[in-house]
Amino acid sequence: MNENSTPATAVPSGESRIVTASREVRAPAVRIFELIAEPSEQPRWDGNGNLQEAAEGQRVHAVGDVFAMLNTSGKVRENHVVAFDEGREIAWKPASEGEQPAGHRWGWRLTPQGENSTLVEHSYDWTELTDERRFERARSTTAENLLASIDRLAELAESGGAGHVDPDGGTDTVA
Repeated sequence: MNENSTPATAVPSGESRIVTASREVRAPAVRIFELIAEPSEQPRWDGNGNLQEAAEGQRVHAVGDVFAMLNTSGKVRENHVVAFDEGREIAWKPASEGEQPAGHRWGWRLTPQGENSTLVEHSYDWTELTDERRFERARSTTAENLLASIDRLAELAESGGAGHVDPDGGTDTVA
C-alpha cells in the first residue's frame, strides 16, 4: 500500500467458505474495472501468485463469456463469467480446460465513492466446491491474498494503469 492509500479491511467470513477483502482505491471505477475485465491484465495484479498469462482480446462483456488463463502450474483454466454489470461487478467460476466449473467463484464489486475514488470488494466463494481434493487449496486462499490483489490493482489504477507491477508489489513505469 502506498502512502496515499486509504486503510484497508480484510475480513475472512469464518467457516462459511467465503473470503472477502475490501478497500478504497483512489481511482475511478471505470479504470479499475478495465484492469479486471481484461484477462491479459490479471497476472499484473494477481495477489495469489497463481496466474501466468492470458491472451489479449478476451475482454469480458457479458455473463456467459469464457476466458482462458494459463496458471503458474502450466494448466489452462477456463473462466466462466457468472455475474457482469459493466463498471460495477464481475465474477467468474474457473474450470479445467473443457470441463464444467468446479464450484468456486471469484468476484469483484466496485462502488464509486466520488469522482476519483472507488470501494473495491473482492471475494472468493467456495461454498459450491464438492471435490475434497480441492479443499486444501481453497482453504489456502485468505483475505490477505485477496487484499494483495486489491493493493496491486490499486497501484496500477492509481498510476493510470501504465507500467508493470513486480511480484513484490513495486511498480516499474514503462517508457
